[in-house]
Amino acid sequence: MTTYDQGFRAAGPPPQTPPASLPARPEAPAGSRLARAWRGRPEDPRWARPALWGLLAVTTVLYLWSLGASGYANQFYSAAVQAGSESWKAFFFGSSDAGNSITVDKPPAALWPMALSVRLFGLSSWAILVPEALMGVATVGLLYAAVRRRFSAAAGLIAAATLAVTPVAALMFRFNNPDALLCLLMVAAVYCVLRALEDARTKWLVLAGVCFGFAFLTKTLQAWLILPPLAVVYAVCAPAKSGRRIGQLLLAGVAMAVSGGWWVAIVELWPKSSRPYIGGSQNNSFLELTFGYNGLGRINGNETGSVGGGGGGNGGGRWGETGIDRLFGSDMGGQIAWLLPAAFILLLAGIWLTWRAERTDTRRAAFLVWGGAMLMTFATFSFMSGIFHQYYNIALAPYIAAIVGMGAAMLWERRTTAAASMVLAATVAVTAVWSYVLLNRSPDWHPWLRWAVLIGGLAAAAGLSAGARLGGRPALGLAGLGLAASLAGPLAYTLNTVDTPHRGSIVTAGPAVSGGMGGPGGGPGRFPGGFRDGANGGPPGIGNGNGQGQNGQAQNGGQNGQGQNGGPGGQPGTVPGGGQQGGQNGGQNGGFPGGGFPGGGQTQQNGSGQGQNGQGRQGNRLGMLPGGMGEGGRRGGGMGGLLDGPDVSSKVKAALEKNAGDYTWVAAAIGSQNAAGYQLATEEPVMAIGGFNGSDPSPTLAQFKEYVEQGRIHYFISSGGMGGMAGGPGGGNGTSAQISSWIQANFKKVTVDGTTLYDLTQKASNKS
Repeated sequence: MTTYDQGFRAAGPPPQTPPASLPARPEAPAGSRLARAWRGRPEDPRWARPALWGLLAVTTVLYLWSLGASGYANQFYSAAVQAGSESWKAFFFGSSDAGNSITVDKPPAALWPMALSVRLFGLSSWAILVPEALMGVATVGLLYAAVRRRFSAAAGLIAAATLAVTPVAALMFRFNNPDALLCLLMVAAVYCVLRALEDARTKWLVLAGVCFGFAFLTKTLQAWLILPPLAVVYAVCAPAKSGRRIGQLLLAGVAMAVSGGWWVAIVELWPKSSRPYIGGSQNNSFLELTFGYNGLGRINGNETGSVGGGGGGNGGGRWGETGIDRLFGSDMGGQIAWLLPAAFILLLAGIWLTWRAERTDTRRAAFLVWGGAMLMTFATFSFMSGIFHQYYNIALAPYIAAIVGMGAAMLWERRTTAAASMVLAATVAVTAVWSYVLLNRSPDWHPWLRWAVLIGGLAAAAGLSAGARLGGRPALGLAGLGLAASLAGPLAYTLNTVDTPHRGSIVTAGPAVSGGMGGPGGGPGRFPGGFRDGANGGPPGIGNGNGQGQNGQAQNGGQNGQGQNGGPGGQPGTVPGGGQQGGQNGGQNGGFPGGGFPGGGQTQQNGSGQGQNGQGRQGNRLGMLPGGMGEGGRRGGGMGGLLDGPDVSSKVKAALEKNAGDYTWVAAAIGSQNAAGYQLATEEPVMAIGGFNGSDPSPTLAQFKEYVEQGRIHYFISSGGMGGMAGGPGGGNGTSAQISSWIQANFKKVTVDGTTLYDLTQKASNKS
């Protein structure tokens, strides 16, 4: 009886497992390395390596499919990529524009691959998004390699396939947020730690530190979320004396500090007068940004300068209810939770099976590393009170996938024991039932699928429970059926995701779901249901006229958007139902009174998805708010330009491009998304006043006046930008509002194709 089988107190043939630690291998000649790349390990079945290459090829096609349909995706980051392709200074700092007025609210590492691509191939959607897709393929391949080293080729393939079809992974590996690079670097860091655990070689631990350092330069402190469990596992399980283990960890910490700290040191020491303002901070400090808005603020909710300000923790508040069930909820479950129950079961099974192994056993260490990373991330995401979007869950995807691959393979090796076969069957059954629940949240979307998954999964579970009496092809058939039933739901969501364009700041994978939010949590002071990316309408009654579907699933809007008035008027501190006339016409008062979000109420471009925003389903592409984010002819970005950049007409583009070389910035606009749309249209610098939210104190009114006096800014674009408006995050007396008021009082107003501009080179007619 093996050590592993003792855990289940059942006899059976010993599993074919690698040794606890690998001996050093002689360096193979180039020819044999090439042959191994195609053939795989000698012990691998002949189908293993061709299956891997096939999986990577399919993943590549999946992630590149119709990629250009998303346009510039998140224009906030695309504008910074365009700036970095024009200016090496903007490249280094991650500036929003080539004039280097302000940076994005993250460090710049995620922008660098995209900016280099644009430098090589020119500005286009493909040049920006292809590097992200290739990062996804690389992550899938690296996850296979990490799992395969300690387990079977089948385990590696299951893990890799699970990651490839996780909906939120497919979404973010086709998008230009920092999360794609972060996910790749996290998998690389875990891979290096696992290599170090094999023979305690220092170089692998140092490489892991370098990965963590560059991950910090990608998304600051989120990159270090899994450091504690990885460090503890290495300190306990590495095959070396305790003093050496501690010394290696300290050396890895130095490597992490150097690889992540060099950029921070340069930025903090650089004179503030000659570098861009650090976006997202309130004191022009990257350290403040790191430990405040992007750090502890994400945990306790005290994020000064964010949407709604720094109100402190409130049990989730604006960003959904916190708790152990948060990631299983309507708006999160379909993104990441398909195999989350299975991962918990298989993690426990894997640790139980390896519990009595020696201290340095690498299989147990693998479960502890991947499991520790998953549990730490799951707990943080479940209880953090600050800004939390659905797409953050991509961080969990590789950990879940690895545990599923390892655990399923280990149980399959022991399937002739009653305990192993029952656990395997229970895992498949739980996954099938949970997939049915998730699919049932979109009752009108392929309703047959949930029944096929449920019936197929339960049938496979029933057969697998009798695994001790089955063998050969029947057992393989049942395993294949169980795997197909487990992955059918996420695969369907993923196919829907790759076939749907995604734009803006808040994006979600898969079809619309009942009760889904897509943004901050529903309820008072938040964004009510139906807040979806896609073409399925918006929140209840927000300027959507006659929509009759539930939670934003109907063509024209939400559950309550049935009358001409689009639901009730604005309430203090809420996102109301379209104001006084926000229903059928989206008229002059269709904005957000009472402390909500002004911005859409002064135009008739949104309404019920009519007029300039197209008809029906194309009225509100992001299902959102005044300002228009429709596929059928958008003008302003949703929520007053906060969530997406505007479409720019050819006439406005021509006006901004005229004599562009005479100015540092062809225009200025409140809010980064608002400025980004004009910058991407003209490929000329546009100053983002107030940064992402319009609430950063950059530039000050005095600085802006100086720029104007020097003739460095041509136009001010009067649209969008929550921070400069009363009730917005910046407040009615914020810097953005001060600049806006000064401009309106002193400079000539011109209207170009429905867009209001102020010519900062010409005084108003009543001014001398």
